[in-house]
Amino acid sequence: MKKETIRGLNGYDIPCVNNLSGDERRIVIISHGLGSSKESPTAKSMASALTEHGIGTYSFDFPAHGDSPVDGEKFRISNCLNDLTAVEAHVRELRLGAEIAYFSSSFGAYINLIYLATRTHAGKKSFLRCAAVDMPRLFRNITSQEQYTQLREQGYIMPDFDYIRPLKFTREFYDDLEAHDVFKLCRPDMAEIAMIHGDADETASVVDARRFAKQFGARLTEVKGADHRIMTPGGLDRVIKTAVQFFKEN
Repeated sequence: MKKETIRGLNGYDIPCVNNLSGDERRIVIISHGLGSSKESPTAKSMASALTEHGIGTYSFDFPAHGDSPVDGEKFRISNCLNDLTAVEAHVRELRLGAEIAYFSSSFGAYINLIYLATRTHAGKKSFLRCAAVDMPRLFRNITSQEQYTQLREQGYIMPDFDYIRPLKFTREFYDDLEAHDVFKLCRPDMAEIAMIHGDADETASVVDARRFAKQFGARLTEVKGADHRIMTPGGLDRVIKTAVQFFKEN
Protein backbone atom coordinates (compact mmCIF):
# COMPACT_ATOMS: atom_id res chain seq x y z
CA MET A 1 0.00 0.00 0.00
CA LYS A 2 1.25 3.46 -0.88
CA LYS A 3 0.74 6.36 1.51
CA GLU A 4 0.22 9.93 0.41
CA THR A 5 -1.28 13.14 1.72
CA ILE A 6 -3.55 15.33 -0.36
CA ARG A 7 -4.74 18.86 0.28
CA GLY A 8 -8.42 18.99 1.19
CA LEU A 9 -11.05 21.60 0.45
CA ASN A 10 -11.18 22.60 4.12
CA GLY A 11 -7.58 23.81 4.31
CA TYR A 12 -6.07 20.78 6.05
CA ASP A 13 -4.32 17.69 4.70
CA ILE A 14 -6.05 14.33 4.19
CA PRO A 15 -3.93 11.22 4.91
CA CYS A 16 -4.57 8.48 2.33
CA VAL A 17 -3.39 5.02 1.27
CA ASN A 18 -3.87 3.24 -2.05
CA ASN A 19 -2.88 0.12 -3.95
CA LEU A 20 -3.02 1.62 -7.45
CA SER A 21 -0.63 0.09 -9.97
CA GLY A 22 -1.55 2.09 -13.05
CA ASP A 23 -3.88 0.01 -15.18
CA GLU A 24 -7.04 -0.34 -13.06
CA ARG A 25 -10.32 0.13 -14.89
CA ARG A 26 -12.29 0.42 -11.62
CA ILE A 27 -11.25 2.06 -8.36
CA VAL A 28 -13.13 1.72 -5.08
CA ILE A 29 -12.94 4.59 -2.59
CA ILE A 30 -13.08 3.21 0.96
CA SER A 31 -14.62 5.21 3.81
CA HIS A 32 -14.12 3.97 7.38
CA GLY A 33 -16.46 3.95 10.36
CA LEU A 34 -16.65 6.17 13.43
CA GLY A 35 -13.48 6.06 15.51
CA SER A 36 -11.70 3.89 12.94
CA SER A 37 -9.22 4.77 10.20
CA LYS A 38 -8.14 4.26 6.60
CA GLU A 39 -6.07 1.26 7.72
CA SER A 40 -8.73 -0.67 9.62
CA PRO A 41 -8.70 -4.48 9.33
CA THR A 42 -11.76 -4.38 7.06
CA ALA A 43 -10.26 -1.70 4.80
CA LYS A 44 -6.99 -3.63 4.48
CA SER A 45 -8.75 -6.93 3.80
CA MET A 46 -11.03 -5.31 1.26
CA ALA A 47 -8.11 -3.67 -0.53
CA SER A 48 -6.19 -6.95 -0.68
CA ALA A 49 -9.15 -8.88 -2.06
CA LEU A 50 -10.05 -6.30 -4.69
CA THR A 51 -6.44 -6.09 -5.87
CA GLU A 52 -6.57 -9.78 -6.75
CA HIS A 53 -9.40 -8.96 -9.17
CA GLY A 54 -7.68 -5.99 -10.80
CA ILE A 55 -9.74 -3.42 -8.89
CA GLY A 56 -7.87 -0.56 -7.24
CA THR A 57 -8.67 0.93 -3.85
CA TYR A 58 -8.12 4.33 -2.29
CA SER A 59 -8.71 4.90 1.45
CA PHE A 60 -8.58 8.09 3.51
CA ASP A 61 -8.99 9.34 7.08
CA PHE A 62 -11.97 11.47 8.04
CA PRO A 63 -11.14 14.58 10.10
CA ALA A 64 -9.99 13.77 13.66
CA HIS A 65 -9.52 10.09 12.73
CA GLY A 66 -6.44 8.00 12.07
CA ASP A 67 -3.55 10.25 11.04
CA SER A 68 -5.71 13.31 10.41
CA PRO A 69 -3.89 16.47 11.60
CA VAL A 70 -7.08 18.11 12.92
CA ASP A 71 -9.17 17.49 16.04
CA GLY A 72 -12.88 17.11 16.68
CA GLU A 73 -13.61 20.78 16.06
CA LYS A 74 -13.25 19.95 12.36
CA PHE A 75 -15.34 16.79 12.62
CA ARG A 76 -18.42 18.12 10.84
CA ILE A 77 -20.64 16.51 8.21
CA SER A 78 -19.78 19.18 5.62
CA ASN A 79 -16.05 18.63 6.19
CA CYS A 80 -16.41 14.86 5.78
CA LEU A 81 -18.29 15.42 2.52
CA ASN A 82 -15.65 17.88 1.31
CA ASP A 83 -12.91 15.37 2.10
CA LEU A 84 -14.67 12.66 0.10
CA THR A 85 -15.13 15.16 -2.74
CA ALA A 86 -11.41 15.99 -2.70
CA VAL A 87 -10.42 12.32 -2.61
CA GLU A 88 -12.66 11.44 -5.55
CA ALA A 89 -11.32 14.35 -7.60
CA HIS A 90 -7.75 13.24 -6.83
CA VAL A 91 -8.47 9.63 -7.79
CA ARG A 92 -9.98 10.75 -11.10
CA GLU A 93 -6.85 12.76 -11.82
CA LEU A 94 -4.63 9.80 -11.02
CA ARG A 95 -6.55 7.38 -13.26
CA LEU A 96 -8.37 9.16 -16.05
CA GLY A 97 -11.23 7.07 -17.38
CA ALA A 98 -11.35 4.59 -14.50
CA GLU A 99 -14.78 3.79 -13.08
CA ILE A 100 -15.33 5.01 -9.54
CA ALA A 101 -17.19 2.99 -6.90
CA TYR A 102 -17.50 3.16 -3.11
CA PHE A 103 -17.12 0.83 -0.12
CA SER A 104 -18.04 2.26 3.26
CA SER A 105 -18.65 1.10 6.82
CA SER A 106 -21.12 2.31 9.46
CA PHE A 107 -20.66 6.10 9.84
CA GLY A 108 -18.73 6.12 6.57
CA ALA A 109 -21.78 4.59 4.88
CA TYR A 110 -23.93 7.36 6.35
CA ILE A 111 -21.56 9.96 4.88
CA ASN A 112 -21.43 8.14 1.55
CA LEU A 113 -25.22 8.18 1.28
CA ILE A 114 -25.38 11.91 2.01
CA TYR A 115 -22.61 12.41 -0.54
CA LEU A 116 -24.50 10.47 -3.20
CA ALA A 117 -27.67 12.42 -2.43
CA THR A 118 -26.20 15.93 -2.29
CA ARG A 119 -22.93 16.09 -4.23
CA THR A 120 -21.94 15.62 -7.86
CA HIS A 121 -20.27 12.21 -8.02
CA ALA A 122 -18.77 9.92 -10.63
CA GLY A 123 -19.44 6.62 -8.88
CA LYS A 124 -22.43 4.53 -9.89
CA LYS A 125 -22.02 1.67 -7.38
CA SER A 126 -21.85 1.78 -3.60
CA PHE A 127 -21.44 -1.09 -1.12
CA LEU A 128 -22.46 -0.38 2.48
CA ARG A 129 -21.19 -2.50 5.38
CA CYS A 130 -23.17 -2.21 8.63
CA ALA A 131 -24.59 1.10 7.42
CA ALA A 132 -25.66 3.47 10.20
CA VAL A 133 -28.55 4.77 8.12
CA ASP A 134 -30.22 6.37 11.15
CA MET A 135 -27.20 8.06 12.67
CA PRO A 136 -29.22 10.90 14.31
CA ARG A 137 -31.29 8.43 16.34
CA LEU A 138 -28.23 6.30 17.09
CA PHE A 139 -26.54 9.30 18.74
CA ARG A 140 -29.70 10.22 20.63
CA ASN A 141 -29.73 6.68 22.05
CA ILE A 142 -26.09 6.60 23.16
CA THR A 143 -25.93 10.12 24.61
CA SER A 144 -26.80 10.40 28.29
CA GLN A 145 -28.58 13.33 29.89
CA GLU A 146 -25.33 14.22 31.64
CA GLN A 147 -23.54 14.36 28.28
CA TYR A 148 -26.26 16.58 26.82
CA THR A 149 -25.69 18.92 29.77
CA GLN A 150 -21.96 18.96 28.96
CA LEU A 151 -22.76 19.74 25.34
CA ARG A 152 -24.83 22.72 26.37
CA GLU A 153 -22.35 24.02 28.93
CA GLN A 154 -18.94 23.39 27.33
CA GLY A 155 -19.89 22.81 23.69
CA TYR A 156 -18.46 19.30 23.32
CA ILE A 157 -18.12 15.86 24.89
CA MET A 158 -15.40 13.21 24.65
CA PRO A 159 -17.05 9.85 25.40
CA ASP A 160 -14.94 6.96 26.61
CA PHE A 161 -15.39 4.79 23.54
CA ASP A 162 -12.94 2.17 22.30
CA TYR A 163 -11.64 4.28 19.45
CA ILE A 164 -8.16 4.41 17.91
CA ARG A 165 -7.76 7.96 19.22
CA PRO A 166 -9.95 10.11 21.52
CA LEU A 167 -12.72 11.80 19.57
CA LYS A 168 -14.42 15.07 20.40
CA PHE A 169 -18.10 15.44 19.46
CA THR A 170 -19.17 19.07 19.33
CA ARG A 171 -22.62 20.60 19.71
CA GLU A 172 -22.36 21.57 16.05
CA PHE A 173 -21.75 17.94 15.06
CA TYR A 174 -24.94 16.93 16.86
CA ASP A 175 -26.78 19.69 14.96
CA ASP A 176 -25.30 18.34 11.72
CA LEU A 177 -26.71 14.89 12.43
CA GLU A 178 -30.21 16.22 13.03
CA ALA A 179 -30.00 18.12 9.73
CA HIS A 180 -29.04 15.06 7.68
CA ASP A 181 -31.70 12.36 7.54
CA VAL A 182 -30.77 9.94 4.74
CA PHE A 183 -34.35 8.68 4.56
CA LYS A 184 -35.35 12.18 3.45
CA LEU A 185 -32.26 12.97 1.35
CA CYS A 186 -31.72 9.79 -0.67
CA ARG A 187 -33.25 8.77 -4.01
CA PRO A 188 -33.45 5.34 -5.66
CA ASP A 189 -31.70 6.62 -8.80
CA MET A 190 -28.58 8.15 -7.20
CA ALA A 191 -26.52 4.91 -7.40
CA GLU A 192 -26.76 1.14 -7.42
CA ILE A 193 -26.51 0.21 -3.74
CA ALA A 194 -25.75 -3.10 -2.07
CA MET A 195 -25.72 -3.60 1.69
CA ILE A 196 -24.51 -6.24 4.13
CA HIS A 197 -25.67 -6.20 7.74
CA GLY A 198 -25.61 -8.46 10.78
CA ASP A 199 -29.06 -9.38 11.99
CA ALA A 200 -27.78 -9.08 15.59
CA ASP A 201 -26.20 -5.64 15.08
CA GLU A 202 -26.39 -3.94 18.48
CA THR A 203 -25.32 -0.51 17.19
CA ALA A 204 -27.10 0.09 13.88
CA SER A 205 -30.28 -1.96 13.85
CA VAL A 206 -30.88 -4.29 10.93
CA VAL A 207 -34.50 -3.06 11.06
CA ASP A 208 -33.30 0.33 9.81
CA ALA A 209 -31.19 -1.34 7.11
CA ARG A 210 -34.22 -3.29 5.94
CA ARG A 211 -36.32 -0.13 5.86
CA PHE A 212 -33.67 1.69 3.83
CA ALA A 213 -33.25 -1.20 1.38
CA LYS A 214 -36.98 -1.42 0.82
CA GLN A 215 -37.44 2.32 0.39
CA PHE A 216 -34.56 2.83 -2.03
CA GLY A 217 -34.28 -0.51 -3.80
CA ALA A 218 -30.93 -1.51 -2.30
CA ARG A 219 -29.77 -5.13 -2.34
CA LEU A 220 -29.49 -6.28 1.30
CA THR A 221 -27.55 -9.33 2.49
CA GLU A 222 -28.13 -10.30 6.12
CA VAL A 223 -25.57 -12.25 8.12
CA LYS A 224 -27.23 -14.40 10.75
CA GLY A 225 -25.98 -13.83 14.30
CA ALA A 226 -23.48 -11.14 13.29
CA ASP A 227 -22.88 -8.01 15.35
CA HIS A 228 -21.98 -4.52 14.15
CA ARG A 229 -18.50 -5.52 13.02
CA ILE A 230 -19.63 -8.78 11.43
CA MET A 231 -16.72 -10.51 13.13
CA THR A 232 -18.52 -13.79 13.73
CA PRO A 233 -16.75 -16.87 12.29
CA GLY A 234 -16.56 -16.41 8.53
CA GLY A 235 -18.14 -12.95 8.78
CA LEU A 236 -15.30 -10.94 7.25
CA ASP A 237 -14.96 -13.48 4.43
CA ARG A 238 -18.68 -13.09 3.74
CA VAL A 239 -18.33 -9.31 3.57
CA ILE A 240 -15.38 -9.55 1.19
CA LYS A 241 -16.95 -12.16 -1.06
CA THR A 242 -20.24 -10.26 -1.33
CA ALA A 243 -18.53 -6.92 -1.99
CA VAL A 244 -16.09 -8.31 -4.57
CA GLN A 245 -18.93 -9.94 -6.48
CA PHE A 246 -20.86 -6.65 -6.45
CA PHE A 247 -17.90 -4.64 -7.76
CA LYS A 248 -17.10 -7.20 -10.47
CA GLU A 249 -20.60 -6.97 -11.93
CA ASN A 250 -21.08 -4.65 -14.88
